[in-house]
Amino acid sequence: MKSKRTQAERTAGTRAALVAAARPLFATRGYAAVGTDEIASAAGVTRGALYHQFGGKEELFVAVFEQVEQEIVHRLAAGAAGAGAAADPFAALEDDIGAWLTVCAEPEIHRIVLIEAPAALGWERWREIGRGYGVGLVELVVQGLVDAGAIAPQPVRPLAHVLVGALEEAALYAARAQDRTAATAEVRAALVALVRGLVR
Repeated sequence: MKSKRTQAERTAGTRAALVAAARPLFATRGYAAVGTDEIASAAGVTRGALYHQFGGKEELFVAVFEQVEQEIVHRLAAGAAGAGAAADPFAALEDDIGAWLTVCAEPEIHRIVLIEAPAALGWERWREIGRGYGVGLVELVVQGLVDAGAIAPQPVRPLAHVLVGALEEAALYAARAQDRTAATAEVRAALVALVRGLVR
């Protein structure tokens, strides 16, 4: 039993080392420009270990992408909790919009989530993975709005998907604009107007 635990710990350590080594490489140079030999060397493991743990570069990138998505969700959830979402869920949603746009403006997150992920994984898989994290958080906020009577009772999940789509497109628009500050302000205003339109 002890041997199995040790092997499991070694496996977890190797996977963590590969993700930690690959993340800054993908963020600075992009998925296509980084080779598996370079990642393995940076992680201090063999190329065979990379393929054993992830099957290849794409699945390693998925692990990096999911790690970043988890961090985004935790940051937004922590911000919503600190802002008193239960007292004013609509204000919390507006705060979340601003926080999302701020997070996506960070170079590492912008590059991995908005640029490299759709290019490396294809649009469908990028959306599938991203929505596995973002929709859950948005659903909670939308459910809070329904429970508070701020918006009419309605199926929460489809509305959450629509809002997540708008948030992602807004972040893409702002991130690729020549004047990011102005673009961020513009899309934030558009998103706030969109959610305000849901008010009963």
